[in-house]
Amino acid sequence: MKYQEYGPEQKETILLLHGGGLSWWNYRETAELLQENYHVILPVLDGHAGSDRPFTSIEDNASGIISFIDEHLNGSVLLIGGLSLGGQVLLEMLAQRKDICSFALVESASVIPSRLTHALIAPAFGSSYGLIRNRSFARLQFGSLHMKPELFEEYYRDTCRIRRQDMIAFLKANTAYALKDPLRASSAQIHVFAGTGETGKIRHSAETICRMCPDCTLHWLKGYRHGEFSMRHADRYADTIRQIIRDGSLPA
Repeated sequence: MKYQEYGPEQKETILLLHGGGLSWWNYRETAELLQENYHVILPVLDGHAGSDRPFTSIEDNASGIISFIDEHLNGSVLLIGGLSLGGQVLLEMLAQRKDICSFALVESASVIPSRLTHALIAPAFGSSYGLIRNRSFARLQFGSLHMKPELFEEYYRDTCRIRRQDMIAFLKANTAYALKDPLRASSAQIHVFAGTGETGKIRHSAETICRMCPDCTLHWLKGYRHGEFSMRHADRYADTIRQIIRDGSLPA
């Protein structure tokens, strides 16, 4: 597994899992804000730019990160956060290993499969994949992600490096993912974040996660759109992590 590290290894560890089509730099600013007090690891998800293996499934990606934690981090970490596809990988990790972390932050993750969208991904990308190298098209896509403007060059560079088959594979997995029943046994304190400006599917997914999980709190982010919490408001995201670790909760 490829990853970036921040902060001293002797500190407690936080893992942050980026969104689909992005990379570790999704969380770079957050890691820089937390590195004085925590050991922060930013993995590159399978099939993304800089990864050392193709994307096969959310389940395989989750088990690979768990194996990394077993081998290098004594089997568990303090906190794991994940955005969108990264949030789905995190939920799968919680289902596969109930005590993989003490705290989990799930942001903008879909857990309601869409058969129609899933079926359309391969033919749609078969004809339009080449457009990702068109800078004008890339800027339009980038604008829809609500990221800070200074991230465009990294976004464009790494999007161009994702292979067609990997992009199709993780987009199909994203549209097909559903919660696993073992998630109910997770010992982690789970915090789910969703913006009021997101799609109904994401808002419904946030509620679905919290209905299943025994220790889950749902936080609505007023006016926020998909992924905007961690990608545009790293200071608030880092403060949220600090408060959850310190107090175990957030104000309503």
